[in-house]
Amino acid sequence: MTRTPLRIALLALAVLAAFALSVSFGASGLGPGDLWRALSGSADPTDRSILLQLRVPRAALAALVGGALGISGCTFQALLRNPLAEPYVLGISGGAAVGAVAVVVTGLGVAIPWMLPVGAFLGAIAAMVLVLEVARRASPARMDTRVLILSGVIIGAFFNAIILLMLSIADVESFRSAIFWMMGNLSGAEWGSTGVLALLLVPGSVAVLSLARAFNLLSRGEEVAHYLGASVQRVKLTAYLAASLMVGAAVAAGGVIGFVGLIVPHAVRLAWGNDHRLLLPASFLAGSAFLLLADTVARLVVAPAELPTGVVTAVAGVPLFVVLLMRGGRR
Repeated sequence: MTRTPLRIALLALAVLAAFALSVSFGASGLGPGDLWRALSGSADPTDRSILLQLRVPRAALAALVGGALGISGCTFQALLRNPLAEPYVLGISGGAAVGAVAVVVTGLGVAIPWMLPVGAFLGAIAAMVLVLEVARRASPARMDTRVLILSGVIIGAFFNAIILLMLSIADVESFRSAIFWMMGNLSGAEWGSTGVLALLLVPGSVAVLSLARAFNLLSRGEEVAHYLGASVQRVKLTAYLAASLMVGAAVAAGGVIGFVGLIVPHAVRLAWGNDHRLLLPASFLAGSAFLLLADTVARLVVAPAELPTGVVTAVAGVPLFVVLLMRGGRR
């Protein structure tokens, strides 16, 4: 643990650097100097509005969503004892997508703009409760992680069928809006949604970080963890609920953005080992930096238009994950 503070500090600096890049560059052509003038109050009102009302909240949202996906992915990998697990493996994204698509198809998203993230979050909560209930009924004596995975896969498949059903009866504009949301998009960021996401992430992150020692014990097996003093069932339930809530909030705010929660914890684990006292905070910070950079690329590569952020994370994530997997196999 002697190197942990230094590593956390380096990742924090990486997040700050990525945040500065995200805020400084965009389709409007405003650069770092304009950012400084906006912060000091000497910028043109239009430039100041673009920077402080569009770019800064979007960068903050990207940092929070990336952090939530990173730490949730690390939590699910510890809970399921599988380094290839990721935040969407238990059907949370499917539930969120059902809620969001339902809002879009029914037209509620046009009439009440804030209904889209609310619908997505409620769908994620419904998926979380449904998966947990199925797993509990299938293994009432204890929370079997194998049953939990199977429940998530089945519920996720069911939600995907519901999404296809709704899209098949949607009009062209609703279909396009729903697909664009499901590809992951941070263009609708504003201070209100960013603040709500931050408030939701605080208790979830605190709960997960408090389980770091228990995750280290759980990696040795449930029986060993029990004899070493961990309350295994309480740890698994707390981890599942906290991580699922964070994933639901992140998906509601930014859509379905893949690969962040899979690659980031895996990369941190390969670089710095399996101690969750470092893995959890490092995954949050690394996820923030990764998504900030991905969103910056999404805004710049086809400017003045922009790509969905989830497309960029997928395009970058697939080859990066292959490299990490090959490196891990040689160790």
